[in-house]
Amino acid sequence: MTKADVLLGLQWGDEGKGKIVDVLTPKYNIIARFQGGPNAGHTIEFDNKKFILHTIPSGIFNKNKINVIGNGVIIDPYVIKKEIDRLVEGGIEVGDNLLVSRKSHLILPTHRLLDAVYEKAKGDKKIGSTLKGIGPAYTDKISRNGIRVGDMEKTGFDSAYNTSRERHIKTLIMYEKDFNSLLIDGMPFPDYEKAWFEALEILRGLKRIDSEYFLNKALDKNRTVLAEGAQGTLLDIDFGSYPFVTSSNTITAGMCTGLGIAPARVGKVFGIFKAYCTRVGSGPFPTELFDDVGQRLRDIGNEYGSTTGRPRRCGWLDLPALKYAVMLSGVNELMMMKADVLNPFEELKIAVKYNINGKLTEEVPFDEVNINVQPVYKTFKGWQSALDPDGNYDNLPVELKDYISFIEDQLNIPVKIVSVGPDREQTIRR
Repeated sequence: MTKADVLLGLQWGDEGKGKIVDVLTPKYNIIARFQGGPNAGHTIEFDNKKFILHTIPSGIFNKNKINVIGNGVIIDPYVIKKEIDRLVEGGIEVGDNLLVSRKSHLILPTHRLLDAVYEKAKGDKKIGSTLKGIGPAYTDKISRNGIRVGDMEKTGFDSAYNTSRERHIKTLIMYEKDFNSLLIDGMPFPDYEKAWFEALEILRGLKRIDSEYFLNKALDKNRTVLAEGAQGTLLDIDFGSYPFVTSSNTITAGMCTGLGIAPARVGKVFGIFKAYCTRVGSGPFPTELFDDVGQRLRDIGNEYGSTTGRPRRCGWLDLPALKYAVMLSGVNELMMMKADVLNPFEELKIAVKYNINGKLTEEVPFDEVNINVQPVYKTFKGWQSALDPDGNYDNLPVELKDYISFIEDQLNIPVKIVSVGPDREQTIRR
């Protein structure tokens, strides 16, 4: 029985999933995105071109592959239109190779306004939302008030839109009476709403499918499927550092519900992690560095959000958190990204345990948000040399191979890919 492989992030997102999906795409017939929305930003670089995808699967750069936006994804027509426009400008074909699940939910213009006023109301307890309307859209989905892509095929779509709009506006007025003055992507609400409806016509032009049937029938015909996750494990709505999390399940189980593929049909699980850690927005980060080392990681790694442009918080690799992520998703192959960012450092560290009130543990605590978690580090010698992406793992510096071997020994899982630069060619396979 052909099974679907899964690729997901093991940290707080921004691990480099887009690049690896692009690298792996030639092995698969179908690339399917299974959760999240335009709060994700997958960056792919090749042929001196750089693309950032927010909703469209990262297999779109291979015109012979089918890309599916699954039912677990929420879609903003305005954002997906901008993505398509930029891809076309860059010479990338977007047409019959992009399919959209009828069960995907839509992000409405008022969802983005709600996101902004909710975040503002939190004051100094802000989550660090990307303000893309993700939370309010998922809220409508769970409360059974959502509007789905398939609803565009119905004659009552405009009525459903207006009903949701009116309900949202009643809530908005409670927080911000002059909500029309709020800007969305630099536009007043009426202008953005007009642009949203114009973009809706582009979404109508994409092929809509019952993705659960499409994917399972494809597997029955021995077609290969790679399921692409967004964000990272430590942002999972159930298992992340709640409430500083995203609104969906970012682990392997989220693939099953986000695509309609049964657990028995899950194949390999590829887990992607950076050679260090980063986080965007608020929430606990035990190994965060507030000194010059943290700033050097940020500058060398260009650690600024591809979706928001916000500077990412940076710190050393957190092994207890990585073990936790591996456990939750059943990861059996690892891929380490941004090894090259560590090139100039004389000394490197990996957190191997946590010290919580004098007690050592390797487990991520339930109430991590409200307790003092102190990392216990193991120190490694840096390699302090450039990395040649010649495809030969044996030619890597011995210090880097020692760093990788330690991680493999601790997780009991092999590191199969080492990324040594942003371009798809700067990838060493083992």
